[in-house]
Amino acid sequence: MTAYEITAQAIGIVAMAINILSFQQKNQRTIIIMQLFGASLFAVNMFMIGATMGGFLNLIGAVRALVYSNKERFGTNKPVWVFVFCALYLASYVLTFAVFGKEPTAVNFIVEFLPLVGMTASGIGFYLSDAKAVRRLGMVSSPSWLVYNIVNFALGGIICEILCMISIIIGMLRLDRTQSK
Repeated sequence: MTAYEITAQAIGIVAMAINILSFQQKNQRTIIIMQLFGASLFAVNMFMIGATMGGFLNLIGAVRALVYSNKERFGTNKPVWVFVFCALYLASYVLTFAVFGKEPTAVNFIVEFLPLVGMTASGIGFYLSDAKAVRRLGMVSSPSWLVYNIVNFALGGIICEILCMISIIIGMLRLDRTQSK
């Protein structure tokens, strides 16, 4: 591995640590601000390893975190924000092929579509206030990102999504099962 590749992977691991630690914060705004820094570092990581779609989606994720951390200022309780961010995710998908030169093969269409699904699910989760629904959407988002990260060998992303899925499953077993009884 070259120094450049090691640096790229190290940035991804720092991003993963920030994202994981964000869930230990006491208030939603601090969680979202830490997610902003994590997404920004994941964007750098993705661009460095050549995962353009992942880079763009993480940049949009950083903007999304900035917007959602300023709820009163931007009125993020309105569903229009979900549509705005979904439109940006879709635009990134198109631009990845049309402008940034990703080869338009069937495999690439599928692989590049996975993080779009993941970001859409988590974007809807940012809007919702029901924790059970957020966990369910997390079980759409994390596996989608996990496959994308494996294909692109994004070490920090792989570890992050595995830990997130473990945490979501524990939360579902601990909290969601008892709620339905």
